Parts: sequence; structure tokens; C-alpha cells
Amino acid sequence: MPFATTPDGLRLHYAIDDHTDPWREAPWLLLQHGYGRHGGFWYRHIPYLSRWFRIIRPDMRGFGQSREGFEPGAAFDMTRLAEDVLTVLDHAGIARAHYCGEAFGGTLGMLLAARHGARIRTLSLLSAPVFLHQDVQRNYALGDESWTEALRRRGVQAWVEQTNGIARFPPEIGQGFLDWYSTELARSTDAQTLIRFSELCGSYDQRHLLPDIAQPVLAVFPATREEQVALLRAHLRDLRVVRLATRFFMIYQIAPRACAEAVLHFCAQHDGFSPSE
Repeated sequence: MPFATTPDGLRLHYAIDDHTDPWREAPWLLLQHGYGRHGGFWYRHIPYLSRWFRIIRPDMRGFGQSREGFEPGAAFDMTRLAEDVLTVLDHAGIARAHYCGEAFGGTLGMLLAARHGARIRTLSLLSAPVFLHQDVQRNYALGDESWTEALRRRGVQAWVEQTNGIARFPPEIGQGFLDWYSTELARSTDAQTLIRFSELCGSYDQRHLLPDIAQPVLAVFPATREEQVALLRAHLRDLRVVRLATRFFMIYQIAPRACAEAVLHFCAQHDGFSPSE
């Protein structure tokens, strides 16, 4: 079980999935999870992607198996989170990788692509906001004074269960999945850590970074989020947009095959091969 140690002494867990042909020097693809989750949430994507790319899936500090030694009351910093990704890449011996992030994981990827472009080959964004709209933050407050107050009053699992149906998942995804998702996210972290992470999510704005992203970018979004897509279209030099027929946000779980295949063919095209056999 690989762990990379950060300069401040935190052990970051990551997993590797590789079902590529052993005689082929397959490219690397980093999958970065979003808010409150961990690398294991990518499990539905691995069958589609790991046949053609060597996959690395880090757990962000404070989540999943990267919790040991993490102080739950510590503030989150976007620059440090980006440095954590580089620490994982260095530990795994990866000079450059394709990068795919869901939700906040994609938002973090914008910083990495803009400021550490030599390490990022392409950038794939799955419902990744440039900034978090006030409407989203109001939804997450659940009628309480704030998003963080709702988390504090209700606890992680109850808060997740009560916010799942607002804009995250459609009802047809099934109660079994919703129960698993809520329980697994609650196991991934604690209320204080999620509260501090929510503070970062409520304040970031990546608009100033977009003109500095030179890599090819794939943006997969639901049919909503027009403002976010418009920002990407206005400021990115090399952009491909895919829209999915849903108004719900968590497309990487709602439509894993569509998202994974979009990323697969986007990255493969950049590398000059066709993923078929």
C-alpha cells in the first residue's frame, strides 16, 4: 500500500491500477476525487481506463487513507493541495501525467495545469466549477445559517443524506447507491475536517488561472452549469466540451461509462492511439 510523505510530514495514500499490456510503456492518468470523497470512489471508471492507461488515484490529505497525522481543525490551502499531488507523482516516479478531476478535484487541476504545466499533459474536468456559485452554497446550508453550520448541527452522514437529492443525484440512481455513498463519505472523513474543507470550497475562484492553462482541456458537464462552461469557453485556448443529459451535478457517478469513455478517447487522441481491440 503506497504512501508518499509530504514536507510537513503527512502520509498521503495512493492506489495504482494497471491492466495495460506489459510490453507497452503506457501513459499515466491521475484521477483526483472531489469534496469529501477518496480515491476509491473512482471504482466504476477503472475498468474503462486502466486497460489503456496506468492509473494513479490519490487520497487528498484529511480524507480516505490520508488521515493519519492530519489535524482535523487544520485549514485547507489550494496551493498545498496542489503540492500534495506533485508529492504523490514524485513518489510514484511519474514525470508527467494526464489529469482528470471530478468536482473540486478538477478545480484543483486548474491550478496544477496553470502553475505546474510541465507535469500535466492534458486536463479533464468532470463537473469541475471554476468557482462555487452562491446557489450551491445555499442548497448545502439546508436552511441553516450556513453550509458549515449545517454540517456542524447535523453531522457528516445526515448532512450528506439530506443534500444528495437537491442537485447531486437523481432519484433513479437507487436507494442502495445513495445509502452506500452517504456511509462511505462519512467513513472517509470527520465533521471538523469537512467543515474546514467547505470553507475553502466556499471561497476559491479560479478565473484568474484560466488564461494560463495551455494544455488541451476536456470539460464534461451536465446540461446545466451554463455559467461555468461559458467561462471555460471564454478563457481556455484548447477546449472540448461534452454535455450530458442530466441536471444533476455528480455525473461521474451518474454516468460513469460516458465520463470514462470521454476521458479515455480524449487522452488517447492526445497520445496518438485508438483505444480499441
